[in-house]
Order: sequence, then C-alpha cells, then structure tokens
Amino acid sequence: MQRSTMRFPRHCARRPLAPAARAIASLLAGLVAWSAAQSEPLMRAPVGTATTSIVVEAGPDAPRFTRLALRGGAAWDNRAWEHLPAEVTIDGRVVPLAWRWDSAASRRRARDVDLVYRARTAPLEAHWLWSARAASGPLEHEVRVCNRGPRAVDLPLLASLQFDFAVAENAALRRFWVEKGGDHPSDVGTHDEPLGEGDAWQGRSSTYARPLAGEPPEMIPYVLVHRADGEADGWYVGIEFSGRTRITVQRAGAAVRGEAGLDPQPGPYRTRVPPGGCFTAPTVFLGAARGGADGAGNQLRRWVRGTLAAPRTLADPSFPLLVSNSWGSGLEVDESLARRMIDEAQALGLELYHLDAGWFRGVGDWRADPAKFPHGIAAIADYAHRRGLRFGLWADWTQAGTADAPGALRVDDRATRDWLVADPPPGWQHREPFKGVTIDLGVPAARAWAAREVERIVTDYHLDMLEHDGYLVAQGSARAGHPALPPDPGTLRVYEDSGYLWADGSNETDVSYHATLGYYAIQQQLRRRHPHLLLEVCNDGGRMVDFGSAAHGDYFSITDHYDPLSNRRAFYDASFVLPPAMLEAYVERWPTPRLANLRYLLRSGMMGWFSLMLDTTQWSGAERAAARAELALYKARLRPLIRSADLYHVTPRPDGQHWDGIEYYAPAGRHGVLFAFRGAAADETVHRFRLAALERGRRYRISFHDQGPEADIEVSGATLMDQGLAVTLPEPLSSELVFISATS
Repeated sequence: MQRSTMRFPRHCARRPLAPAARAIASLLAGLVAWSAAQSEPLMRAPVGTATTSIVVEAGPDAPRFTRLALRGGAAWDNRAWEHLPAEVTIDGRVVPLAWRWDSAASRRRARDVDLVYRARTAPLEAHWLWSARAASGPLEHEVRVCNRGPRAVDLPLLASLQFDFAVAENAALRRFWVEKGGDHPSDVGTHDEPLGEGDAWQGRSSTYARPLAGEPPEMIPYVLVHRADGEADGWYVGIEFSGRTRITVQRAGAAVRGEAGLDPQPGPYRTRVPPGGCFTAPTVFLGAARGGADGAGNQLRRWVRGTLAAPRTLADPSFPLLVSNSWGSGLEVDESLARRMIDEAQALGLELYHLDAGWFRGVGDWRADPAKFPHGIAAIADYAHRRGLRFGLWADWTQAGTADAPGALRVDDRATRDWLVADPPPGWQHREPFKGVTIDLGVPAARAWAAREVERIVTDYHLDMLEHDGYLVAQGSARAGHPALPPDPGTLRVYEDSGYLWADGSNETDVSYHATLGYYAIQQQLRRRHPHLLLEVCNDGGRMVDFGSAAHGDYFSITDHYDPLSNRRAFYDASFVLPPAMLEAYVERWPTPRLANLRYLLRSGMMGWFSLMLDTTQWSGAERAAARAELALYKARLRPLIRSADLYHVTPRPDGQHWDGIEYYAPAGRHGVLFAFRGAAADETVHRFRLAALERGRRYRISFHDQGPEADIEVSGATLMDQGLAVTLPEPLSSELVFISATS
C-alpha cells in the first residue's frame, strides 16, 4: 500500500465530470497523449546553458522535453507529454479540443524554441516555449494559449510544467524545499527529506501566506530533488510568479512525477480569455546542479542576480544599503523624531533613512499627517538628501479606508466601490490603524488609479525607495464583471481576519492571477519612470518572498519578527535560493548588556541587507563607537562578498542554543568570511566549523576580526574542510567574523 503525505481539503475536491462532452474530452485527451507517445517526433531541438540542457520534441499532437542533463554529470529521462487543454467552454458550451503541431509557425533558434499547436475544433493557438536567457543556470519554460476567435473562451487549469523522470527503483533520493519567513520563521524552516517509494508532496505559495490551522507553511516556490550521495547531483524547478501556485512531487516505482504552476485549489479552476487575448501560465525554471542544496543554491542565486533582478540595482556599488528605519518607534514617528534619526544615521555611517508606517493621514489617504509632519514628507526627504542619505517611504497603496479627505480611496465611494474585493459590512471601521479593504488590481480602472497614486507618492515625496506592505494582491473576490471569473454559487465566504476583509471562493487562483499581473505592471512602470528607485517587497513580513517578486522588486523583508534568532533563521532559509543582498533583516531593540552582545545583535542582521530599527540616541559612547566600526566593516569587507560571493550553510539551522554559521567564499579572489554565532548554551565555548569550497592543496590565512592580528593562523584548505576551523567565544550570545584569504 502506498503511503502519501498529500492532503486535499474536501471543499477543494474537483467536481465529477458529469456531462457527456466532458467524458468525450477526457477520452480525446487520453488518445492524444497515447498517440503522441507512439509517434516519432516531428522535430527535435536541444536547448541549454553551460550547466543545464534539455531536448525538446514536437509530437504531432503534443510536445514534450525528453532528457534533462547536468553538463558533464547526471541525466534524467522525462516521459511526460504536455497536456494541452482537452476542452474549453464557449458561450456556455463545452468544446472538446484536439491539437495539431504547426510546423510553419514554430521556430527554433540558438537559445530558444517555440512550438506552436493549433486546435482543430476552436480558434485557439498554443505556444510551448523554452529559452536560455543566461549563459549558465536554469532554463525557462512558458505555455501560452491565445484566443484567435470572436468570442470569449473559458480555459480550465493549464499546468506550467509536467514531468515524469525515470529513476532507478533503488536510488536514494532527497527532496529539498524552503518555507517563507512570513510573520515568524517556524521551528523547521528548511526541509531536506528522503523521497522514498510512495511519497507524495505538494508545496503552495501565494502573496498572503497566512498561517492556517492544520496546514503546512507556504513555500518559496522551489523544490530540489537530488541524489543522497557524495556528488548529490539533482534537478530543481521553481515558479516565477507571486500568485497562488503549487508544485507537486511524487515517487512511484521507477518514476518521480509532478507538476508546477497555478494552484488548482480551491476549484475547479477556470479563467476567461477574451477575443484576441492570451492566457500565459506562470513561467517556470528548470535546472540541474551538483552539490545538493548549496550547490544548486549557488547556481540559482547567480542566475537570479543576473537574469531576474534589475541590472541597474546591482550596478550600484552601495547595494545592499545600510538603513535607519523609524518602525522602532512605531506609529509615534513625527517630523522631529525623523530629523533626529537622520542626523544620527549620518553620524553612524548609515546610507538611507526609511520612514515607516505612521506618517500618513489615514488608510487610503497617503498624504502627510499635518499634526506629525507640518512641513510635509518632501521636506523630510530633502533633509535626508542634504545629510547625504537616501530617503525611503512605507505605503500600503491598495488599501481603501474611511478617510474622507479629497484624494483618499474610500470604501463607501460609489465610483470606486466595485474595485474592492467585497463590500464591507455596514458601519465597518478599521480594526488596525494601517489596514483596510484591498482593491483588486486585476480591474483596469483600479490598477490605473494605483499606478497614478504610487507615481504621485514617488514624485511628490522625492523618494529613493518605496516599500509596499500589506496584502497588495487580492486573495479572492466576491465580484462579477472583473477580469477574473466570479466564484461558483455556494463557495463564497466574506469575513474579517487579521485586520483585513477577505473573500474566499472557487475563483481565488484566478483573482490572484489577474491581480498579480496588475501588481507587476505597476512595479514595471515605476522602474521605467524612475530607474534609480529602489523597491522593497514586504507583505506583513516575508509573505511575498518568491521569484516573481525578485523580478519586480529589489529586496525583501524576510520576516516580521526582528530578534537575532528570527533574523538568522529567516536568512538561513531564504538564502538557499535567493541572493543574500536581496534579503533584508530588521534589527530591533534587544538586551545588549555587553558590547559582545551588541555585535551579536548587529551581525545577526548583517549577512544581507541591513536595516536598524531602534533609537540609537540611547546608546552609550562605547556602543555607538562599536556600531560605527561594524557598519564601516560592512561597507569595506562584508558588502562586496554579500553582493557576489558564493554562500554555504556550514552548520544546521540556528536554534538559539547551539552554534550556527554562514560562510561566504569568492572563488575568483580566493577569499571569504565566516559569520560565527554562539548560542545561549553555557557549556559550548568552542565550535569547529567545517568550511566549504576551498582548494584542498592551497593554504589560507585565517583572521579572527575581534581577536586581532595576533590570533591569525595559516591552515591548509584540506584541514579547514575535513577537520574544521575551531572558533572560541567565551560569552554566550556572542559572535565572531573570521576572514579567509589564500596565501598560496
């Protein structure tokens, strides 16, 4: 009997295919897949990078990719043919589909392939695309269905990628995936689990990632399957989309099967394609790598940095920045405090002042509170600029509220009420001072308003950085007449939770799909009009940490808990798949009776993007001097490694009691750094770190930053990797930075 860990809620079960037309469509789909499997491919084309290659085949009725290979390493044969839609609905009538390859319209080029299929029974055209945008790293895949007819077409779920890899039945495999940091990193965070016979797994991701009782945490949409041996060759798949998505992996006999794409639950999923329009399934990437989670991660991080991220961001040598953030004072921030913080930030060597929530008149009314900021927000920005700092601002620009000032987005405005995901109950008021009712960015008019509003905010307030927060992308909608189809009768539930109004129903994935595209359009417009504007992605912490956001923002808030352990846990997890320069830790007030504890606090947030969120005017002179030295060290020696070096998780995940550490190493310069942290355990004064990626026959100088040059030693790479490097810290909750440089 096969065992399975996959759970499907009852209300999400697919409806039985009762109509005869659906039965015929299913039969046709089976015949198409069987026919394609029995036929010789009409075209074969290789697509590849320096690390990953596949072979694409055009069958007469369906396409597929065959062999996935790691250059110079393992290969996996894929037996799954693409399942193009078996049916559509036009004017309420189910139309079974049969597809045929169009050789004349298809194209094959050096770095990409576009296979075109046309439906015989409806005016539909399907594009099945693979491309290699970078010289190294994974390949990207996209499926697009276009409506060439005069009537709207309702499509069922279309998976982005389907795979059926042949594996040896006795092969020891592992499955690796990472949770989002969300509001608070869980006690697990990173999952590296055996993938045995009968195992079935599914990971889900969305833009809101609310923890639900009995449900696993949401994933960063990525999974790695690798061999459990010394080489740890494997393959990985990820989704470049922030909406509701899912990846499944199942092992059965000599096969590892699964798919990646939009989440079919709740369902059944349907989406409407207007005449002349196209539906594009979320882009996925597929790669092969060696070295397990860190080997795949270093390959993927370089690819994200060079392919998805904005080139002008990394071209700035001060990225990632050192930031002073006002949220340590919460909603009490005002003009006087902001100016004091700017002065203090300049004195400490920080580079950007971030004015967080609390500056505005009301939710939906993103203008300065005149009682707190009588001279406006632009005056604060200009003050920061005169002090040599950049200026950033928090906003939750898709929230409607109850403010009645001109220009405010109100829940009771008849002109804009239909943009809301649902009507609030009579007499609705804010339960929290910066949360309202979300508008649906899939609605063109709502998207246009939001685009104008963020443009006004950026321009009028002289911004160098804009942070968005809250649930920008709608979870679901109660509305009819929006681009997303309305929920099926009997599935809609409208309720309040966590300070927001929610609409659950069968159409959640379609609402999320269209709203995500609207959000992307606004972010893209900001980048075009303000090429030097930095965009922070935040959603009540790390709920939007994903690859679609990485392509439309510059860095992430990775958790909403800011103590040293939460920051290190969230960073440990997300840094497996995303560039560390994009991972922001907020550092808040925490007990620091000794300078060693202060350094521990600061360094727990200094492995990526660093934001200081406390009143530093209360520091002693010694504390201020220690912090200035840490910030100067970050600029001079840590930031260059954070920007471009490889990263290795050289200990288990932080637990707060025992030691933990992260190693950066740049092979080109043969240098790096070890972030070493001692936990609260009283009897662990020494820990031995086994370093990674060094050259065994080379010798390295080891410099303990806090102990000074008299503690320097010289050790062989083989010793550092096999026996490890001993680090001694006499005090619990302290740290050390150990610099590594080749001497021969």
